[in-house]
Amino acid sequence: MNKVSLIFGLIALSSAQLCIADETVPISTKQMKSLGITSGPLPTKRFGESSGFPALVVIPGNQLFVVSTPLPAMIEQTLVGVGDRVTKGQPIAYLQSPALAEVQRGLLQAGIQQQLTKENLARDETLFKDGIISESRYRTSRSAALEAQAALSERKQILRLSGMSDTAINQLQSGNNLNSLLTITSPIDGAVLEKTASAGQRLDAATPLFKIAKLTPLALEIQAPLAFTHDLKVGATVSVPGYSASGKLTAIGHSLTGTNQTLQLRATISTGAENLRSGQYVEATISTAANSAAQWEVPNTAIAHVGGKMVVFVLTPQGFRVQNVNMLNEGATNSVISGALKGDEKIAIRGVSALKASLLGIGGGE
Repeated sequence: MNKVSLIFGLIALSSAQLCIADETVPISTKQMKSLGITSGPLPTKRFGESSGFPALVVIPGNQLFVVSTPLPAMIEQTLVGVGDRVTKGQPIAYLQSPALAEVQRGLLQAGIQQQLTKENLARDETLFKDGIISESRYRTSRSAALEAQAALSERKQILRLSGMSDTAINQLQSGNNLNSLLTITSPIDGAVLEKTASAGQRLDAATPLFKIAKLTPLALEIQAPLAFTHDLKVGATVSVPGYSASGKLTAIGHSLTGTNQTLQLRATISTGAENLRSGQYVEATISTAANSAAQWEVPNTAIAHVGGKMVVFVLTPQGFRVQNVNMLNEGATNSVISGALKGDEKIAIRGVSALKASLLGIGGGE
């Protein structure tokens, strides 16, 4: 065979494979039995909903907090463990920190300096009004008072970041009693997910102690085929039927991920979130646009790949008619398809490979 004949043969084969829609594979009942071909009715037609999407339960980023020690310290006592529920402001650990006493001493010194500069400013203001001192000296006194006030505010803020309340800071200023006990409190109402330190451990500043999260609502990271997302809109209803949980779609990805060529969708689960756990893999069901095409969930054994197309074989009095379909969601055993089907047809669900071989023989073979 010369090159020209080979090229025309390939073109003819490609044309035959692209024109397989509505082709009929003639076959008798006896042949169907001998080849192991069985048919079954299409399942109930569905509109606007697809199920079986793999999804991962995650905690939204704005609901996750890491509690760390603000100063070098030693853990004296931990008060909660993994899984415990906590409330905002609840003590969760006690630390001993000599650095805290140093910061408190700095606050007291800044308070004394602020009071001294405040008194100097009041005196110089009176002297300036009486014409006894120059304006430059008065301005110098006012500048010193402002700097002292700023230093005092800075020391207070450091103590607040260290876990001291305004009440404790005021008591410190009035009583001058230094204390090295540092109380760590929960920043939110939630649950303890991780505990990374224990009693007696010495820690540097900013060492994580606990990871605490608010567990309602939760989020789903869903993997969906690109073909399915055409009729999808933010705000669509998302449910996890196996756990009586539901919510709304909040984001649709813009790039394909992984080798499976899927888009990542994100949903917020507000109802039934208590039935789910972070890190859990589930199957999600998503509603689509009201005007989306009819869908059927069929066994994977009923779908064939021919000439770059996906097809099913529809039973007719003469044999099986080839019908192009679109894959909306491919599952491990069943897949969701759409196509020009009425819903009352019977399709081949076993022995599809024999029908495909016969079809390609009609179209010129492979």
